[in-house]
Amino acid sequence: MTDQLRLMAVHAHPDDESSKGAATMAKYISDGVDVLVATCTGGERGSVLNPKLQGDPYIEENIHEVRAREMDLAREILGVKQAWLGFVDSGLPEGDPLPPLPEGCFALQDVEEAAGALVRLVREFRPHVMTTYDENGGYPHPDHIMTHKISMVAFEAAGDPDRYPDAGEPWTPLKLYYNQGFNRPRTLALHEALLARGMESPYGEWLERWETFNRREHQLTTRVPCGDFFEIRDKALLAHATQIDPDGPWFHVPMEIQKEVWPTEDYELAKSRVDTSLPEDDLFAGIDGAR
Repeated sequence: MTDQLRLMAVHAHPDDESSKGAATMAKYISDGVDVLVATCTGGERGSVLNPKLQGDPYIEENIHEVRAREMDLAREILGVKQAWLGFVDSGLPEGDPLPPLPEGCFALQDVEEAAGALVRLVREFRPHVMTTYDENGGYPHPDHIMTHKISMVAFEAAGDPDRYPDAGEPWTPLKLYYNQGFNRPRTLALHEALLARGMESPYGEWLERWETFNRREHQLTTRVPCGDFFEIRDKALLAHATQIDPDGPWFHVPMEIQKEVWPTEDYELAKSRVDTSLPEDDLFAGIDGAR
């Protein structure tokens, strides 16, 4: 394969690309890989999570435009390309019983129809590797689960000329990964490292609640060394100012501990059309032209 390697990361909302796999993307950019983030929704129904910005009437009235500007800044920091798929944020329903999802939102779209937008983008960008969320969405947000669903359809359909015939020239991506950055081994390792140094850990409650998440245990097939790019990841995260509290738990673990204890971002190989040996340290392992 003589052309440039290409990676597509499919995410539900602006800010997801910076909290899931951002250092990996920055590493691959530095290696000369072409990277595109596909953002399914505009984050229109996202809450302002940064307490310093809560109550600002301009932000609350213009959240869609504000989050788009934040995405532009994060994209520049990471060095990636980015495309909007144009779906409307579903919001995160809360309560018991849960309220119905808003009419017209992403999570209520027909999966096959909604996947057409992603198929078109896959055929335009022609990625060798795609990343997305697992069947639980990483966590059970309806937009994350829908992102998983359309990613699976697009991975299978993009190379089939009989499917979505009006969505461009067929292209067959070779590998599909699930983001698994928030895994228990990593969380436990960082938690224990902090306690061993006499420091407080933000992960104690997470670990106590882990068993209540009712999720299957995922295999970490692929650990990409990217500790040198954690600072870029954090800058991209902070660009999403409405979503990230700079004094929040994202930043409680000192950088030197992160790099020493867990200097990778982690993935589960879900689909592969090439031969590869597990475990891997490269999303492009087994693909001609990989480093």
